[in-house]
Amino acid sequence: MADTPPLFFSSFSAFLDWHRARIEPVERDAAVAWWDASTLATPQNEARAAETQKAQTRLYSDRAAFAYLRDLDTAPLTPDERRQHRLLYLRFAGNQMEDAVIEELVDTERRIETRYNTHRPLFDGKPSGENALREILRTSDDSLTRRHAWEATKEIGPLVRDDVLHLVALRNAEARKQGYANYYEMALALQEQEVESVFALLNDLAAQTEPLFRDYKARLDDQLRRRFRTETLYPWHFFDPFFQEAPPGDIDFDRFYQGKNLETLTATFFERIGLDVSDLLSRSDLYERADKSEHAFCLHVGRFEDVRVLCNCTDTERWMGTMLHEFGHAVYDRYLGDDLPFFLREVSHTLTTEAVAQWMGRLSKNAAFLTEFVGVSPEEAADVAAAGQRQIGEFLLIFVRWVLVMAHFERAMYENPARDLNRLWWQLVETFQGVTPPPDRNAPDWAAKLHLALAPVYYHNYLLGEMMASQVLEYVRTAVLGNSGDTERSLVTSPLVGDYFRRSVFAPGARLRWDELIRSATGEPLQPGYFVRHLKSAT
Repeated sequence: MADTPPLFFSSFSAFLDWHRARIEPVERDAAVAWWDASTLATPQNEARAAETQKAQTRLYSDRAAFAYLRDLDTAPLTPDERRQHRLLYLRFAGNQMEDAVIEELVDTERRIETRYNTHRPLFDGKPSGENALREILRTSDDSLTRRHAWEATKEIGPLVRDDVLHLVALRNAEARKQGYANYYEMALALQEQEVESVFALLNDLAAQTEPLFRDYKARLDDQLRRRFRTETLYPWHFFDPFFQEAPPGDIDFDRFYQGKNLETLTATFFERIGLDVSDLLSRSDLYERADKSEHAFCLHVGRFEDVRVLCNCTDTERWMGTMLHEFGHAVYDRYLGDDLPFFLREVSHTLTTEAVAQWMGRLSKNAAFLTEFVGVSPEEAADVAAAGQRQIGEFLLIFVRWVLVMAHFERAMYENPARDLNRLWWQLVETFQGVTPPPDRNAPDWAAKLHLALAPVYYHNYLLGEMMASQVLEYVRTAVLGNSGDTERSLVTSPLVGDYFRRSVFAPGARLRWDELIRSATGEPLQPGYFVRHLKSAT
């Protein structure tokens, strides 16, 4: 990147206008191109996604603009201007790369994403999608069949391993140029987080939930040994490719959703709590097909009304929860405050939007939700209510341990990518999840997890989001719905709930830092107490 002359603006407001004129159309183009590549992974769509991503990154690699932000005296700025300055400074700081590096990074990321989007592993002699393989792990009683299905979910690992490690090397090299020890440290700093404080929070939560998890895991292992008639349990004896989800439990919640239209259920629920998603549904892509991403996500195209969701729905409880989760992200984006300046028209933080999505996603097993929206009788819903809450608690217990694997692995990978990552992965799985590694297996199973390549230094925010979701739930029950009578029914039917989210969580956008938003929305800082109490009451 050649040196550029310094920029001069009559005011910071003038800089904001200049940068918005440059970046707004590029942001939209990049988002639409990524959507097109995710919904149909053709070479043309992939090429367009790569080029628009490069164009966006190049604007933020502008050395002169970064120097202007770095040297600006922020004392005379208004609070909104100072916040925009901070966010833009961090964005530019994370993209101070030579053009050749941008090309290499983006091309490698797109190559990996195309692999994830198009690869369908062979199972029983034919290509199989993720939904089909997960169904085998959920229902089959045959250990050999389960093992083959589990191994199929890991086929992608060796195909992307070298590219993932190449990304790690590129990211680390750029982080060191910025004065950081590695990319993991830099990425947290750019998220307004810090390594030691994040891991202190994670370790505190791990310690508080350890006895609960060990008791639950011992009971689960005993059930699985009897079911599969084996003394040694391996990863394929659990219920998803990474043991990040709980088993179905005594109550099969899928039966409540069979034959149901998940779009209609989603729209009706959000409408009842005062949040309209009808136009969001019309822009979304919700059903599986070839050459489409098998995952789920929400995308905000631009910073205004164009919000979309990608899913691969079947009429199951899992996908009902996923729809509620993703449209939780979507309503956050849709209801950002109208008074927000352009560069504050985004969520406060990854963890805050995850908290909203996780709060909504928990409702798929909620008795009041089943009665009000799915047509389950009050009597039957009451009968399954305790089982539903227990399943949610079991999921969260398992999820804590899974996030610990991901966070510790990713941190170690960036600290020393030359170490034996295959061995490290299974050491962490055994330590945190209590799962016996497959015998004599030496494969990059870690690389089968898309987030390690394409959503770096993100996963810990899922767990922080779950903590915030529990904190918000308690606040809504006591402070928002305290005088509403039937609180549990009101959680899924009262416009007071939607109004609280819209006013206290969505409207501030990025005006408040994540920790400031949590304090503002709940009256106290983020802490694990509510989450731990939720687990204890559920399990």
